[in-house]
Amino acid sequence: MARHDVVVVGAGNAGISLAARLRRIGAKDVAVVAPDRPHLFRPLLNYVAGGQATMRELTRSAAAVLPEGCTWIRGRAVAVHTDAREVELDGGGRLGYRDLVLAPGLEEDLDAVPGLEAAMSAGWAATAHLHTQAEGMWASISGMTRGRVVFTIPTEPSPCGGTALKPLFLACDLWHRRGVLGDIDVHLVTPYSGVLDVPFVDHRLLTHLHARGVTIHHATQVAAVDHEASSVTLSGAVEGPGVPLQVFEEVERAFVVPPYRGPAWLRPLAGEHPQGLVDVDPETLAHRAAEGVWSLGDVAALGTRPSGGALRRQVEVLADNIARSRLGQPLRRYDGYTIIPVTVDRRRLLLAEFDRSGRQAPTTSLVDLTVPRRALWWFDRYVEPVIYFRALLKGRLVP
Repeated sequence: MARHDVVVVGAGNAGISLAARLRRIGAKDVAVVAPDRPHLFRPLLNYVAGGQATMRELTRSAAAVLPEGCTWIRGRAVAVHTDAREVELDGGGRLGYRDLVLAPGLEEDLDAVPGLEAAMSAGWAATAHLHTQAEGMWASISGMTRGRVVFTIPTEPSPCGGTALKPLFLACDLWHRRGVLGDIDVHLVTPYSGVLDVPFVDHRLLTHLHARGVTIHHATQVAAVDHEASSVTLSGAVEGPGVPLQVFEEVERAFVVPPYRGPAWLRPLAGEHPQGLVDVDPETLAHRAAEGVWSLGDVAALGTRPSGGALRRQVEVLADNIARSRLGQPLRRYDGYTIIPVTVDRRRLLLAEFDRSGRQAPTTSLVDLTVPRRALWWFDRYVEPVIYFRALLKGRLVP
């Protein structure tokens, strides 16, 4: 059985960035466990669904992003044996570790919404959160000239859930420019009492949503869909004994982000978390019970909303903490910083930056980034992908 100093499970943004950072600060033996499948820069999926990017731009091979000097274990982890400090692989073998970092990401739970998987297979429902559907979502959006359409913001946990607003705003911008927005009945379903429950940007988002004539359903979720009946069933704050669920009929398209959960094989490390996220100290990123086990990214129970911007802070803190733990030094603390970029039309974007408590945490005081700006859209659309592939995935720290 092979053993490695640090084993990283997962080859998405979290796993690759962390492995590269460990190598950059001097780790000699880092192994990455992941199947041989394309690596995606997920934030661009919303732009694909909004007609502003292509899948080719956001896709790289797994070999192309694997950090130099790392050992690639081609396969999937299926269990962690913490007493023996071993990871069990899908081929039946085991891999030993001194420190283990869990970053496999979340899994979509289509079965949690009755009818959703069938509706997506039929092409009536779609989401930019699944790479297999982003292009089809744009085809549906660009082909609409009238009818009722439903967009959703997912409940947490979800990969960059708030950015589900991007395709909505890009769609409304397109329909407005074509002169058909008045014939399209746009609905937004959000689980929050506000838009995102981020007060310092919600008022701006509400202004733009109302300007586009979007009907907002607060504190509400999609309970079921039926593509054959063209209906969407909602549940939410008004639900109760004797109160029927709200049913939308004659829905032309439903753009529904599915619920997410942690992989089932991680359940023993999830504690009491209802969605199976890894039970780590949200500040140090160390597992609360299993020595030498760490986690970051979407699958870690960090008490904040997942995002690529959040990962930048997490990678820095976690890489340092592995070294500090071995030296017996105090561990660094992650304050839960995260960021939600939202386009409000095809050329302007705003940024919501906040910490674990929901308090605004701007990275600059020179300009108010919650004001939609063309420069922010250009940076998010064109500069961020370059930084991602050329710096972040190579372990370089970028503010």
